[in-house]
Amino acid sequence: MTHDPSTLPPAAQRALAEAEARRLKAEAEAKPMPRELGGRNGPEPVRYGDWEKKGIAVDF
Repeated sequence: MTHDPSTLPPAAQRALAEAEARRLKAEAEAKPMPRELGGRNGPEPVRYGDWEKKGIAVDF
């Protein structure tokens, strides 16, 4: 359920504008993550639930 921002109280409009400004600033300051050295190949195990490698369960 979305609301038309112009129907919101002034405090809510101000909060939305401040949140948008923070989001834009965070995007502008974001740095790319460095590549992992010595990590495993293939899909991210946390994302895909693959917690074993060659039959051995790994925990990190």
